[in-house]
This record gives sequence, structure tokens and C-alpha cells, in this order.
Amino acid sequence: MDYKDTLILPDTTFPMRGNLPQNEPHTYAKWREMNLYSRLKNAHAKSTQNFFLHDGPPYANGHIHIGHALNKILKDIIVKYHYFKGENIRYTPGWDCHGLPIEQQVEQKLGKAKKDSLEKTKLRALCREHAQKFIEIQSSEFQSLGVVGDFEKPYKTMDFAFEAQIYRTLIALIKKGLLAERFKPIYWSWACESALADAEVEYQDKQSDSIFVAFAIAPESLKTLNLSEAKPIIWTTTPWTLPANVALAFNPTESYVLTGDGYIVAKALHEKLASTLGISKEIARTFQAKELENLKAINPLNGRESLIVLGEHVGVSDGSGIVHTAPGHGEDDYYVGLKYNLEVIMPVDDRGNFSSLVESMGLVPKAFVGEFVGKNIFDTHQSIFKILGKALLRKEVITHSYPHCWRSHKPVIYRATTQWFILLDKPFFEGKTLKEVALQALDGVRFYPPNGKNRIYSMIENRPDWCISRQRDWGVPIAFLLDKNTKKPLLEESVLTHIADIFEKEGCDAWWSYDIEALLPPAFKHLSANLTKSRHILDVWFDSGSTWSAVLDNAHRLKGNDYDAGSYPADMYLEGSDQHRGWFQSSLLLSCALMQRAPYKKILTHGFTFDRNGEKMSKSKGNVIAPSEIIKTQGSEILRLWVALSHYQSDQNISDEILKQVSEQYRKIRNTIRFLLANAPKSPSDMVGRDELGEIDRWILSQCDKVFDEAYSYFSEYEFAKALGVVMNFLTNELSGIYLDLCKDVLYCDAPHSLSRRCIQSTMVVILKRLLHFIAPVLTYTADEAFCHASEALKGECKDIFDIPKISCAEYYNLQMQLDFEYLLAIREKFTEALDSLKKQKHIKSSLEVLLLTPKDITLLDRWLIISGATTEVSNGEELARFMLGSEEFVLYRAQRGKCERCWQFVVPDNATLCERCKEVVAQRGS
Repeated sequence: MDYKDTLILPDTTFPMRGNLPQNEPHTYAKWREMNLYSRLKNAHAKSTQNFFLHDGPPYANGHIHIGHALNKILKDIIVKYHYFKGENIRYTPGWDCHGLPIEQQVEQKLGKAKKDSLEKTKLRALCREHAQKFIEIQSSEFQSLGVVGDFEKPYKTMDFAFEAQIYRTLIALIKKGLLAERFKPIYWSWACESALADAEVEYQDKQSDSIFVAFAIAPESLKTLNLSEAKPIIWTTTPWTLPANVALAFNPTESYVLTGDGYIVAKALHEKLASTLGISKEIARTFQAKELENLKAINPLNGRESLIVLGEHVGVSDGSGIVHTAPGHGEDDYYVGLKYNLEVIMPVDDRGNFSSLVESMGLVPKAFVGEFVGKNIFDTHQSIFKILGKALLRKEVITHSYPHCWRSHKPVIYRATTQWFILLDKPFFEGKTLKEVALQALDGVRFYPPNGKNRIYSMIENRPDWCISRQRDWGVPIAFLLDKNTKKPLLEESVLTHIADIFEKEGCDAWWSYDIEALLPPAFKHLSANLTKSRHILDVWFDSGSTWSAVLDNAHRLKGNDYDAGSYPADMYLEGSDQHRGWFQSSLLLSCALMQRAPYKKILTHGFTFDRNGEKMSKSKGNVIAPSEIIKTQGSEILRLWVALSHYQSDQNISDEILKQVSEQYRKIRNTIRFLLANAPKSPSDMVGRDELGEIDRWILSQCDKVFDEAYSYFSEYEFAKALGVVMNFLTNELSGIYLDLCKDVLYCDAPHSLSRRCIQSTMVVILKRLLHFIAPVLTYTADEAFCHASEALKGECKDIFDIPKISCAEYYNLQMQLDFEYLLAIREKFTEALDSLKKQKHIKSSLEVLLLTPKDITLLDRWLIISGATTEVSNGEELARFMLGSEEFVLYRAQRGKCERCWQFVVPDNATLCERCKEVVAQRGS
């Protein structure tokens, strides 16, 4: 007789294969239809614990890449974790909409000539259209990752009310006295024709001309020194700045020497320079820097005087110890220029070309003017070398790290222009500067990882004033009306507020479409004829840095906006580690300026994503892995699990091979869920009472509580890889490797309603509840699908996975145990080693062929080891192996009794086919 039909085999509608690419879109559509985010948002509205994650706005330009996926999935996992923890959550996605990249995209489509001829409002309309298109594209792509948030009402920095709020933030800075217009050198992108903030500069290797040039001390100064000749040597890697030279800077604490052949260099560098430049090793005279202060030298490029000044910034580790100084082309030069009232010469135009000032100021010899005017600064070096002649002592090409524009990737320059700055070092609040307030505010912020604090702290500590003006068209204007004669802005609060109100109703395009009179309130309209408009727009980092004031619920919130994004300050900002110098910093500075505190309680950062070889992804290399392709072929669950398993705080590699490994992990989780579902009881009435569980059932539940409690403690620190590692070990070892394996005999062979079987089924339900609750933030689709296929015993009163509560096994069952499971585990380990050896030698095929001789009675050992019996009496059968555990000896014998044809245990008396248990079960089924 075939007894297969009498067994109770696992049964579930939950499929082995997830078919994730096909099923995920349908599930997300269901979530959208049921307005899932609104439900999650309202579910724990009365909770005393809130978690409001403020979204760092991605840029509305182009499709999302794998870095976007890492960021958004992390945010989603964290928000869902806090939801399943029972907290009141908010997550409102947002987009940065203004800025240069969008304007460049529009320019590429139109062509520069057509773009320049367009009315500003028409150009801005095209930029707005471009941004809106990619907001819709990216929104769809983010949602395809399984991300849940308020996608019905995202924030967009180009919304009219939002633009008005950005401008109101600017007004608030004026009231605080933190805004100033200055003519000073800043990073300038000549390729983009715009000022840049520090956060918009990236460093790349560049080849530069490195030159040593001898100036000559002017005749009158030579008399002061009682010398006939003296030639200070400077070293520079920016020869194009020599036309704007006005000074030579010496270190005030260093000694300088006059060489035997008449050159002046720092004493500390004399020996080295004698070797490299070939100047005399003889020292004719030694000076203290102070002796040379305010003397004059002659620039060999143009014959103009150059004042000798003293500056702490001058180093003596390389170069000559004397710094060529052009206040229009360097931060240090500028500040030493203020001290000595030096002229700021700026002969370079917006496009990085020399202007006609070169000729009118005599910055190069007349014969060479044609080689400079209208020429890019980097293309004039050969002409400069030619003019310098013998004054050029040495020339070589060096490769060094140099600032580049983050958009054009061209080298930037320092260039003095009139720009608007937020003042970081001006006292404004209780005698403290904005920099001091910001640094103090960081002490109240929790960083993940902790070293993030040191990173942003040092950046703010060392940063100059924040240049917030840009010379482009697509952005929020620095909408100041300027006096035509004095060029001073009209900063009356009523005027600024009037303009903000116009922006709120019609958007800041009104700055270009309205005439000046219409921009003024009635009391100021009489001034219109003598006013002109500022042409600057705000740095896009100012836009994103002020999102907290527009989105979060506080005194500066948008008038009448219906964002429900939580309150200020946000519980968390979460972005890539590069945002220590970007969004984290701009948000901090604006929040501290207006509110004197940080806009966030926690900052979590992640690294960047690279291919399997650690190389940056690029189309030209053919190593780009697009999220859309992964979703199409494997499903977003695999991508989500990759994020959760990664040590995301460092840079991460991704490849098909890595994703294949992740898929294996996913299959382990899915198969475990499937087995638990397939053996779970159908009805809550099938669950056993609190004190009815067997010892082994209690053991696995106690292990389950221990493991998941540890995993949740990792979750609370956002250590998802560690949490999953702990759980995966449990699923593989204790649960699947021991418990589920030893339960199969009872599940398949016992009577359907036997107590032992119902105990196991009840245990499985509780474990499954814990598992589904744990994986729900990460594998939300899978948890949702599993819940849909679960029995009422698991579902209870829950409608879906989003109702499932966090539980402990101890809530359901008494987990006190009588057996020593550490002892049982030690026996199992030794027994398994012996069994594996017997199988490899092909002495036996199954542990059921074994009868174990034990030194004492050990309860449940036969079930624990899945053997056909354990006894203290010596067997007459064939000895297979033996092992020691401490001083105790265990002997494995071949089982002597017959094999039950139904359960395959070797416990059948002679001439019988079924064991007593199976005989009884079969008889019951037959009747």
C-alpha cells in the first residue's frame, strides 16, 4: 500500500517563485488605490513618539540612478521601521527645481543664440516644463522601488508659494543683519559664467604651468636697503594672474636671504632653491621680513609697482616663501589686501577671457595686448612666458589637485565680482556669530556614523562667508531694486514683503514680467524712475537649504500650504556623505540664522555606488546598472534587500554577481516563509493554550525572541545589515536547520489534531508573525504577499500586513523550560559530526537508521536528533561510531527494528509494516 496519501503534506497558495517584476506593480497599484500612505500617516497619530523624515530634494533632471535608489530605499526602510514600531510617521518627497543643469538642458535643445534671444519669462517657462517632466518621471521611478510617501502632495521648490517662501527666508536674513554685498574673489565657473559656492566645487587632477619669476626691488626701495640690486623670487601655478599683481607677500615670522647673485628667498628654502633654480648658494645678507614691509618691487610682466606686504598665509614648505599677490584672484590675497588697502584689479570677464582692462591699465606691454584681450586666461601662458624673458627662472608642468566646476567639470578660477554673501563671522545673536551658533547647534545632533559630526564641524569652522548670488536665469531672483546712481538696494521691509506677496500669487517670473512701478507698494511707487532691478538669482543650495521653513510646521511655514510633513525640527535628514558640504550645511546655516538651532535631530549618511570593480559608473564604460533594469528583470525587492544587506555608510559595489548573491538570500527568506505558511493552522481555534507547548517548541520561541530583540536593537541604530545577519543565521541554523527539520515527522505523520502537531503549528504562527513584522520595512511586497496567503490563525483581526503588530513570543506562550538546551545543542553538534562522517563513508543514508546509546536518560533526544531511538541499554547491533562530550560517551548503533513504511522510523516490530502511531492514524483516516 502507498501511504503517501495518508500524510499531511505542506499546503499553501503562497508560491515558491515570487514573480516580483510582474507582481510588484499590481501590489503598488493596490496600495495607491487604498491610499496607503494616508493610512500609515494616520494610524499612529495619537502616538507620543514621532518620526518625521525630511526629504533632501533630488534634482529634477534626468532618470534616477542606482545612488538615488540606495537613498530612497534607505529612507523608505527607515520610515516603515518607525511605522511598524508604532510611531507617528511623516514622509513628504520633494524636488529641487531651479538651477544651472536644467537651464543647460534647455539651452542645448534651443541652441545658445536662440536661448539668449528669448524673453526671460519664456526661457523660465521652458525650464519649468523640463523640471515638471522629470519630477513626474522620477516620482514614478521612486514609487517603482516600493517607496511609500506623500507623492500626491510632494514639495517643489518652483511652486509659486515655495518660491515666495525662499525669498522670505532671504528677507529674514536681511532683518538679522546677515546679508551683505561685497566685491571680493569667489569661485567662478567661466564655463557656466556664474559664481559658485564651495559645495559646487569638486577637486580633480589638473596639469598646470609651475613657474618661478624674479621681480626687482624698485630703485627707491633699493636705496632704503642700501643695495644696488635685489630680486625677490615668487612661485605660482597660475601665471595668468600675474597681470593683476599688486603685491608680494612675505611671512612675518620668517627670515629671508639675499643671495650672492642678488635674489631674495626665504632662508628655509634657500638651499633647495639653489639646487633647483641654480641661484647662488652664497648668502650676502639676511633680513627679517619686517625690514622689507612696505618696500616696492617691479612686476617684470608690465613694469607696475608691487608693494611688499606681510601675511600669515605665506608658507615656507615649498615655493620660495614669497607669494605673488593679486587680491582679485585669491581669498588670502583679498584679506591681506584689505589690511594694506591694496587695489583689486579684475581684468578677466565672465567667460574667463582677458578684458580690455589689460590694455587700458597697462597690465601687459602694448605690443602684446592682442595676445590677451578676448583670449581665455589659460591660453595666454606662452605669451606671458615670452614677456617675462630672463625674469622667468624656471618653468615646468605639474599635475595637482585643482578645483573644478561640478557641472561643467572645467577648472574654476578665483575672480573678484560683486556678489551677495551671508556673513558667517558677524555677531548677531547674543554676541555669537552664525558660524558659532551653527557649531554649537551640532552638539545637539546625533550622527550616523558618528564621525559625520567631525566632518561637517570642520567644514563650517573653516568656511568663508557663503556667496549666495548666481548669474543665471532659472532660479529665485535676489529681488532687490537698486538705486541707479548709487547701486545700493532698497531694503525697506514693506517693499520686500510686497514683492514676496506677488511671488506667492504669480511666482517669481513676475520679477521679469512686471515693470518696476508694479513691484513697488503704493508708498514707494514715486521712486520707480530712479530704480533698476538686480540681475542675480539665488544659489540653488539656498533653495534647498530653506526647505525646512517651507515644508515643516513652524513659524515660517508657507501660508496656506497643505503639506503634512511633520514638525520642525525634523527627526532625520538622510543623504549621501557629500551633503556634509551641501544640503546638511546650507540647511543648518539658514536654520541657525532664523531659529538659532539645527533643523534636524539626526543625520544619517550613506556612501556612493560603484560597479563590481569599485569604478564609477558611466555610459562610456558600459558599466551602468540602472534601477529600472534590475526592477524589470529581478524586482525591486532584490534591490531593497541589497540596500538592507549593504554596509551603506561606506561606498557600495553593485553588479549582476552581487545581485545574484542577494537573490539567494531572498530565496532563503521566501522559502522559510512558505514552509511556515504551509504548515500553519487554519483557524485561531487550532492554536494551543499558553502552557501547552512542548519543551522544544518553547526553546525555539525563546530563541526567536532573543534573536529578534537583538535584530530590532540593530534596527534602532539603523544597522540593517547586522540585523538581517542575526535573523538570517537564526532562519538557517536554529529554525530551518534544527526546529523545522525535526518537526517534519510530527507535522506529516501525526494525527491532524494531535496536541504535539498543534503545538508545532501554533509555534510556527508566532514565529511567522515575528518574521513578517521584522521584514515588512525591507521586503514590504513579500510580507504583504505572505499575509494575503496566510490563514486566519495568523491574520486574526489584522486587515493586511500594515496592521500586524510587533509581538514577543513570550506574550503568547509560557517559555519556561525544564531541559538544558545548551547541553542538547552540544550533543547535536557532536552527533552531526559523526553522522556526516558515516554518510560520506556511505555506511548510512539517514539519521533514522541510528539508535543512540546514552550515558543517562535524556528526554526528547530521539526527536531532537531525528533518530529512531535513544537508550541507556547497550545494543547488540552494529556499532557505527562513538563520540565524547566532556566525560560522557555516546555510541551510535545501527537500528535493529523494522522500518515503518509511512514515517520511515526503524521502530516497527517483526512482521509489521507500520509503527503503532502510524497504524492508529491510518485507522482513524480510514474510518
